[in-house]
Amino acid sequence: MKKLNILLAATVAVSSLAYAGGDILPLELEEEEVYVPVEEYIAPVVEPIPEPIPEPVAKPVVVTPEPVIVAPTPVVSNILPLGLYVAAGLIAATYDPGCGCEGKGDTDKTAGLMARVGYDVNEYVGIEGRGMRTNWKSDGGKLKHAGLFLKPMYPVSNDFNLYGLAGYAKTTTEGTTKRRVDAETFAWGGGLEYDLGTDKAKEGRYSRVFDGYGDQEHGWGLFADYERLVQKSGSPDLDTVSAGITYDF
Repeated sequence: MKKLNILLAATVAVSSLAYAGGDILPLELEEEEVYVPVEEYIAPVVEPIPEPIPEPVAKPVVVTPEPVIVAPTPVVSNILPLGLYVAAGLIAATYDPGCGCEGKGDTDKTAGLMARVGYDVNEYVGIEGRGMRTNWKSDGGKLKHAGLFLKPMYPVSNDFNLYGLAGYAKTTTEGTTKRRVDAETFAWGGGLEYDLGTDKAKEGRYSRVFDGYGDQEHGWGLFADYERLVQKSGSPDLDTVSAGITYDF
């Protein structure tokens, strides 16, 4: 009887709530508990780091330097050519009247001595004075000649030097009246010089930049040349060839 009363009271109460407009909330369901298995923690095995083995320290190599032998500095002497030179030699001269007078074409030949003295300004130009005289005559003729010349040059090599001659000279002859010459006029020529010197750079130092070119070194040399003694209209042909030795100071 008591349970019945409780049931009725509950029914009345629910009905009152529904009539009053109250909300009926659903009953919350209990969440289902999920069981997640937990693995057993195993601590990692840490291997000990081996200590580095020190590398062996190499002993420093001590190199004993060899003694350096310093050669004495060679004493280089100065080669002091001055540009001045002298020369001497033999000449052969020919005299051809070359005119309309008696004896035309009757060539006279003489021989004698000559001397040269000059100065090389540089390897391309110099000045020279020269003189000659014939002492051995043929057909009774002799000559004397002296002049001052400009001497253009070209060094073909360290030993050979070509040169020209252009200047003013006085020439006289001795003999018969048909062969007499007394002239002061233009004269010209040319020749070749050869150096016999052995000067080298290791033996000395030149005082001029052009030394060592074509018979311009200090020492002996040889020469050979040709000269027209008189260059004048209507004059006889007076030609000489000469050869000899030179010495450069």
